[in-house]
Amino acid sequence: MSPLFRYSRWLSSFKNPQSQKKQLLAFSAFSSEAANEKPRPPPIRVGLTESAGRGVFATRRIGAGDLIHTAKPIVAHPSLSGINTVCYFCLKKLNLTDFKSHSVAFCSSECEVNAKVFYDVETKEDWQAFDDYCRTQGLKYPLLVKRLACMVISGAASAESLDILLPASLSRDMILEMEEGFGLLRSGFVKANIADELIAFLTKQWYINMLARIRINAFRIELAVGLHEDLLSSAAACIEAEVAVGNAVYMLPSFYNHDCDPNTHIIWIENADARLKALRDIEADEELRICYIDASMDHDARQTILLQGFGFECNCLRCKSGD
Repeated sequence: MSPLFRYSRWLSSFKNPQSQKKQLLAFSAFSSEAANEKPRPPPIRVGLTESAGRGVFATRRIGAGDLIHTAKPIVAHPSLSGINTVCYFCLKKLNLTDFKSHSVAFCSSECEVNAKVFYDVETKEDWQAFDDYCRTQGLKYPLLVKRLACMVISGAASAESLDILLPASLSRDMILEMEEGFGLLRSGFVKANIADELIAFLTKQWYINMLARIRINAFRIELAVGLHEDLLSSAAACIEAEVAVGNAVYMLPSFYNHDCDPNTHIIWIENADARLKALRDIEADEELRICYIDASMDHDARQTILLQGFGFECNCLRCKSGD
């Protein structure tokens, strides 16, 4: 199997492509990272597809290996197992000496300042019970909800920040399982003496709605540390990066639909800032698609995971061929 083929089969955790939002949005992005190169026209737009709701389309030809755009997370959180190995804000890997006597650390003064949007609120309370709940239940998405709630309380984010993203379909049992996490989260803010008016948004319905959106829009962040400017070396680095440093939710990347043989790939080099690159030449008006799952699996396995995890049956050309 060639490296490029393996690259096109890499794992990306992503969203259900079905959408009822009828929007056409244009985004500025650049296909070159050269500092001395003049900005090129925006290469993408978000529009409606024929059968999969929203989608991302090329507005001009994009060459194989081109950087299509970058994206900063709306909210990100390190995994609990690696919380003492990465920057608490951007998820960049750190040395143990960076932590000194602290349980968390930042890679720079800039990240420490940027983290104030949640950190000042978060440190008003001991979240051990909430973290233990997530750890024992094997949950990661409630951590993103907690961080988003801190951002809303601080005034840095709106309680409706994720409303534009499509939510997962939740069963009654799934909703009931979320109640304990909600209780721990809200009681934590109450114990921290956060004013009632500041946590008025934090209802059980808001908590469930945020988890429903994060469930199918969050990315598992696996860093390919180092600068890998060419397609194949960045592919190899990502394939080798098997340990996730955390999870994050983005806006524009959440509009990409799925394909088991995608033309676009998302990578993380040193932190949670995402880079989307073209796997092959993409023509103007062609839809850009990424793979939500490990596409090296066989047809039946892919279909099962996509249906159970994302709620749809894949009808891409590869699946239709039975591959």
